[in-house]
Amino acid sequence: MAQEYEQLLLKNQLCFPMYACGRKIVAAYTPYLKPLGLTYTQYVVFMVLWEKESVNVGQLGSILHLDAGTLTPLLKNLEKEGYITRGRSKEDERVTIISITKKGNDLKEKCKDIPLELAKKKSSLTEKEAMQLYKLLYKYLEG
Repeated sequence: MAQEYEQLLLKNQLCFPMYACGRKIVAAYTPYLKPLGLTYTQYVVFMVLWEKESVNVGQLGSILHLDAGTLTPLLKNLEKEGYITRGRSKEDERVTIISITKKGNDLKEKCKDIPLELAKKKSSLTEKEAMQLYKLLYKYLEG
């Protein structure tokens, strides 16, 4: 291949290992989430709601780096299942507020060991390397 196309070699792409790692991580969560009827994206929405109890859609999208087109159908489904409620902000009717229900909070008990189970899985990273990667990924996300 001519040197002018080096930028198109897969081995020269930062995006590819990031993409492949993301898929591998989601696959690792699937055996724990599928029995609960959850996708990874739904799980991270719950993590935000377990922490904050309620949040507007814009804030949720910002925290999770997801757009409204991804969040809207997911939130409609969670509402239909009784895990969340959606309502309008009293300050600004254009803003949709997402709140976790008792059923959504009850799911926390079923999910509490998932991070611990995944942490037990063998990783080629040391704890220090994992923390460095964590910091670098957030630095990339903020950029």
